Amino acid sequence: MYKNIMFDLDGTVTDSGRAITSSVEYALEQFGITDQSKEKLETFIGPSLYDSFEREYQFHGEDCDKAVALYRYIYEKERMYDVDIYDGIIALLQNLKAQNKTVLLVTSKPMKFSKMIIEKIGMSDLFDAIIAPELSDHSSDKKRLIEKAVNEYGLDKNECIMIGDTKYDIEGALGAGVDSIAVTYGYGNTESLRESGATFIADSVKDISDILSKS
Repeated sequence: MYKNIMFDLDGTVTDSGRAITSSVEYALEQFGITDQSKEKLETFIGPSLYDSFEREYQFHGEDCDKAVALYRYIYEKERMYDVDIYDGIIALLQNLKAQNKTVLLVTSKPMKFSKMIIEKIGMSDLFDAIIAPELSDHSSDKKRLIEKAVNEYGLDKNECIMIGDTKYDIEGALGAGVDSIAVTYGYGNTESLRESGATFIADSVKDISDILSKS
């Protein structure tokens, strides 16, 4: 039985595509890079900004730092709260809390922004804790964050499950030795998620609820 339920944020709890991709567009425009495809911009949803700018645009050093700073400037100034909560998520979290589950938000989004968003959208009381990197942390390693949650809260890995929409969530769970649910309604590639080695696949929030109720 899963007693400790870990949720990714972007693409799992909230639909934050507009906020993230429009902020990436703003940063790229300052480098003269325009007219980028929606698909390419959406690859920034999940991993760290540093990894994404390096991977997609071969930014390094000062250029990467500048791009991240530009993104964060416009994101915090006017884009951060342009998110929707996926249908059924609030009810699911409320039900888990009512069952005395430990509900954790485990996200690669910096702690500062994660806390602000969760508070703004009225979900602070639905999570027992947020595990997220600091602004200075460049890593996308979800394994490290999952292990931090396990160690800091003294959790039994056999009672933990990670829920996320990208390969980073599933690979992190595998690496950390915990089960996982790959959700296909977010921003990850559905085919790669189905081949990722996830313990379960969920095509909707209802599917997540059904899986957890039977496990």
